[in-house]
Amino acid sequence: MTRSAGEVIRVTDTDGDRATWTFAADPNAVRAARRAVRQQLRRWELDGIADLAELLVSELVTNALRHATGPVGVCLTRPAGRTGVLLVEVSDPVPEPPHERVARPDDEGGRGLQLLARSSRRWGHRTGPHGKTVWCELVVPR
Repeated sequence: MTRSAGEVIRVTDTDGDRATWTFAADPNAVRAARRAVRQQLRRWELDGIADLAELLVSELVTNALRHATGPVGVCLTRPAGRTGVLLVEVSDPVPEPPHERVARPDDEGGRGLQLLARSSRRWGHRTGPHGKTVWCELVVPR
């Protein structure tokens, strides 16, 4: 079986409070990740934060693709006992942490982490044996 560019490699547990996907390191992965996030949030009846979640996932997957050659993981979690929060995580095989910088008006990039910091309740990153994960918490409207 051949896979088209950007096709989801694997989907894990999208029925409960967690949905994870792994995408090939391909530019079409950004579009596929946005679509997957929007569809899952619709299933969870969280359409009120779909635009923001989709935008932030798009930024983080784009950053991962700029720096990594391996697969990119995306995970959405509704943490137990923490109503009103959606955890968004994007993982890649590069262990170096992201670097927030101030973009000049004419810069083509450099605004993704600023957008993440200003749009989420909190954010951060963690490294592991297989790379890093950049995460953020979004407030779920009631």
